[in-house]
Amino acid sequence: MKRRYAIADVFTDTPFLGNPVAVVLDAEGMSTEQMQRIAVEFGYSETTFVLPPDKAENTARVRIFTPSREIPFAGHPNVGTAYVLAQYAVLAGDVVPDTLRFEEIAGLVPIAILKDDGKVTGAELLVPEALSCRSEVSPAKVAACLSLGVEEISTKTHNPLVASVGLPFLVVELASREALRQCVPNLQGFRDILPLDGAVSVYAWVAETDPDAQCDLHARMFTPRMTEDPATGSATAAVTALLATLQNKTTLALHIHQGVDMGRASSLYTHYDATSGEPLVRVGGKSVITMEGTFSL
Repeated sequence: MKRRYAIADVFTDTPFLGNPVAVVLDAEGMSTEQMQRIAVEFGYSETTFVLPPDKAENTARVRIFTPSREIPFAGHPNVGTAYVLAQYAVLAGDVVPDTLRFEEIAGLVPIAILKDDGKVTGAELLVPEALSCRSEVSPAKVAACLSLGVEEISTKTHNPLVASVGLPFLVVELASREALRQCVPNLQGFRDILPLDGAVSVYAWVAETDPDAQCDLHARMFTPRMTEDPATGSATAAVTALLATLQNKTTLALHIHQGVDMGRASSLYTHYDATSGEPLVRVGGKSVITMEGTFSL
């Protein structure tokens, strides 16, 4: 049977920048093992599989796989999948709804479709969980993960800790933009502390200090496979919620640059809003389809 797929570059409008995701559009009837093998074959940080929803009022059931495991939620795969489905709806002459609703392991994920002059340009998701902060890690151990000196780890805003809004990450603030450039994942450093409270990856960030700069934060994310992720929506949303909470802010909007140091520049936009009492965190950006095809299964 032929299965359709599309490759979208997420958090960019320029092909071959941003973070690629493979979206398998005809996943009905596929086993978990088959999905995992296909995710390995694509080799991207995540591959998504689109299935009919369990509830008719929702858009789809979406399963998300890294090359090593299924995960309950992720940022850029959701944004990319929503963008692909919206673009295919446009091509089919269907009306594109303002919001798509994905059933996932972490819960129901609403995703708003972004448009410019009526043209679909990207998507913005609402994270499925409130911020949770878990174990802290010593600066020395985190420095070893990133091949840095301990003096390059900042505790000015927060200690290195596991944070999550649906998918946990070990989050660390660095002392300078140069320290972020110098990061190199270290396998033994990772093995010494991860996995921890569900986190297997390290998200490092630093604030932009130039008031005329085009972003608020710079970030990099490293996986246990010793690879770098060009854009990590779930971690970015968690850091936004963390900063808003630590600064006692009811609203916070951030523009984050990620992937720059690996040659896949990405722009992520986040919004934290607790004015209604219950904090809501959104993360989104532009996307572009770069490849389409089929495979036999």
